[in-house]
Amino acid sequence: MKFDLHTHHFRCGHADGNIEDYIKAGIREGLGVIGISDHSPYFGSKLDHENPGITMAKSEFAQYVDEVLRLKEKYEGKIDVLLGVESDFFPEHAKLYSDIFAGYPFDYIIGSVHRSGGVSIFNRNRWKGKSSEQQVEQKREYYDLIAQSARSGMFQILGHIDAMKGYYPAFSAINADDVIDATLQAIAESSVSIEINTSGSTKDVGGWYPSDAILERALHYGVSVTFGSDAHRPSRVGDEWELVAKRLKEIGFKEWVYYKKKQPVIVPL
Repeated sequence: MKFDLHTHHFRCGHADGNIEDYIKAGIREGLGVIGISDHSPYFGSKLDHENPGITMAKSEFAQYVDEVLRLKEKYEGKIDVLLGVESDFFPEHAKLYSDIFAGYPFDYIIGSVHRSGGVSIFNRNRWKGKSSEQQVEQKREYYDLIAQSARSGMFQILGHIDAMKGYYPAFSAINADDVIDATLQAIAESSVSIEINTSGSTKDVGGWYPSDAILERALHYGVSVTFGSDAHRPSRVGDEWELVAKRLKEIGFKEWVYYKKKQPVIVPL
């Protein structure tokens, strides 16, 4: 049974199409389950709409939830529409975010680290002039945030856990295996899943998040996995789902999961 838990739409300011476009795309792709998971607002900001090209406004959040729930009812029997959200993880605002999310009937929440050291993980300039020791420190800081997000109890899924390589492919070769292993252990102990996110194929790195090497270690530590295209246009819904399923089997995974009412639903591979 095909599913895709990571999709966006126009409210975030950098995706095309409305929510219904993605649902219709999911039906065309033969999905049984589609999760809508647009970027949550910056709740820690005093502004209603901080960085409008990155995420939605606070004043749009309840409308977003209502629209997903309305479409869930409309498409019942054709595809299972799940209410999700992708949330940035800011340790200093974790309680605020958690309290707000508790007021809505989310099926799952994806926790993603998009900023580390106050800089976007996708900013190519963060690497300029950095010594090898400084690069290692940047990587360690990034994975420490991911481990904190796992332990926070806020999330069912962690998004694109090596996405820092997106516009800096050399990131994967920076030696910080010990902190990656510690992070995977924290994820396993927290009973949180990681997604195989195929949007990396649209970036400079040209591959999925996370790498096969990380997936092999995730399997060793007992980390469960899910799937997300991270579609920012309807045509990418379910992108490379079959290839991911095949690769997971080759690595040794027997199953993956999606989440409904914050409970894992096991799907055999």
